Amino acid sequence: MKINALEHQAGLYTLKVAHWNIEPQQHWTVFSSQSQCLAELVNILCGEVESAAISERPARIGCVSLALQQQLLERELANDETDFQDHIDYGSSVEQLVMENVSSSQELEKLLAQTDLLTLRHRPFRQLSTGETRRVMLARALANEPELLILDEPYSGLDTAHRAALSALLNECAQTMQIIVVTSRDDEMPDCMTHVALFVQDQLEQTMEKAQFIEHPLMQQLQALSSQQSNAIVDLVELQSDIQLVPDPLVEMNSVKVEYVDGLIFQDLDWQIKRGEHWQIRGPNGCGKSTLLGLIMGDHPQCYSNDIRVLGMKRGSGESIWDVKKRIGIVSSALHLQYRVGCSALDVVLSGFFDSIGLYEKPSTQQIQLARQWLSVLEMSELERVGFKSLGYGQQRLLLIARALIKQPALLILDEPYQGLDYLNRKLMFFALSRIASANLTQLLYVTHHQDDALDAVTNFVDFEPAEQGHRVIIRRT
Repeated sequence: MKINALEHQAGLYTLKVAHWNIEPQQHWTVFSSQSQCLAELVNILCGEVESAAISERPARIGCVSLALQQQLLERELANDETDFQDHIDYGSSVEQLVMENVSSSQELEKLLAQTDLLTLRHRPFRQLSTGETRRVMLARALANEPELLILDEPYSGLDTAHRAALSALLNECAQTMQIIVVTSRDDEMPDCMTHVALFVQDQLEQTMEKAQFIEHPLMQQLQALSSQQSNAIVDLVELQSDIQLVPDPLVEMNSVKVEYVDGLIFQDLDWQIKRGEHWQIRGPNGCGKSTLLGLIMGDHPQCYSNDIRVLGMKRGSGESIWDVKKRIGIVSSALHLQYRVGCSALDVVLSGFFDSIGLYEKPSTQQIQLARQWLSVLEMSELERVGFKSLGYGQQRLLLIARALIKQPALLILDEPYQGLDYLNRKLMFFALSRIASANLTQLLYVTHHQDDALDAVTNFVDFEPAEQGHRVIIRRT
C-alpha cells in the first residue's frame, strides 16, 4: 500500500502524509506523540474514508478501534427491546456478534479460542468489561481473514495476561497477514513489528526501522514537556480547591456479596476507604472491578441489598443518589460510552457541576469562567463550541477528565482514565494526577492494568484473585 501527498481535513485539524510506502513484508507501528487525526488515518487506511492518495490497498482489511467499538454499542442500544419485553434486553451475545462475520462453526470455535472468549460466548455484549469487549472486536476483525489487520490502541483495557496473549497472537498472525498497530504507548510493539511511522502534530514526521525508534530522543523531550504542562492543571485544581470536611471513612463496606444467576462475582468483602487514603483496584478482566465501582456510585442494583455507606450515607436508607454523586468525580469507559449527547465541549466540562450527561441547567458566570480555564489548560479553547460527538476519542476523554475534576470531588474514581489519549496527553494527565494525589487535593480510587501508570501516592490496594467460585477480594493497606 502506498500513500502519496495525503492532506485530509478532520474537523479543525489537517492530517498530512507526504509519502509513505507500506511494503508487503513489513509490519508497522504508528506512534503519535500528539495527534488528533490518527482515528481519521485509521478510517482512511481501512477504506472507510475514500482518498485518492491511497493506492494498492489490499482487498480484505480487518480493523479494531475504539470508534468501531462505540458504533457496535450504539447499534446494540438502538436494538434494545426492553420496553417490549418482560425482562431486560442486554442485546446480542459474544457468539452472535462473532458469528456475523464467520462462515462455519469450526471457524467460530477457533476464533473464540484464539481470543479467550469460549467461557464468555453466551454473555451479552453490553455486560462485558472493557477488555472483554476489545477481544470481541478482535475476533470480529480476524473472522474476515484479512490480508491487512489494522489495530487502533488494541491493548487498551486489557489486563497483563491478555496483553501478553495479544502480542503472541499478533506474532502468529504476522505469518499470514500484514499488521499495522496504532498506539500511544512505546511499550506496545509486538516482536513482529518491523517499522515505525512517527506522527507529530497530525503530520507524518519520520518513518524508520523499529530499532531506530527505540533510541529516538523524542521520548525524553515529550516527558519533560508534559511534566511542565501538568503544573498548570495542578495549579487550577488548587485554585478552585474548597476543602470540606469529609466523613471518615469515605466508603465502608461490610460483608458485601454480589451474585448473578450464572454465578458468584465476589463475597465477604469488608473494606473501608479512610480519610487521606488513595487506593488502586487490581485484577484481571471481568473479575468485578467495575462492579465494585458501581456499588460505590449507586449504579449497581445490588448496592441496596448490601451494607454499604458512601460519604456517611447508607445505601437504601432514602438518600438521594445525587447527594452522593455531587461529591464524587468519575472517569470510566462506561461513562464515556454513555455520553452520547451532542452538546459542546464547554457544556461537557460544565456538566460536571451537575453530574449530568449533557447540560440541562444554567451554569453561573463563575462556573463558565472556570470551565473555560480548564479548556485552556488542556489546549482545547478553540474547540469550545464543537460538538462532543464530532471530536476524536482522545479529545472526548480529556473533556471527561476535566468534567470529573472541575467540581473538586472528595473522591475521584479513575477507571482506565488514559484510554484513547495520545502519548503527550497521557503523560500530562499522569503527572497531573500524581501531583494531585501527593498533595491530597482529592482522594483517588484508581484502576489501571499498566504497571507504568501506577502512582507513587497510591499505597493501598484491592486485589481480585481467582477463587473456586467467583473471585477472592484481598485488601492490602500500607
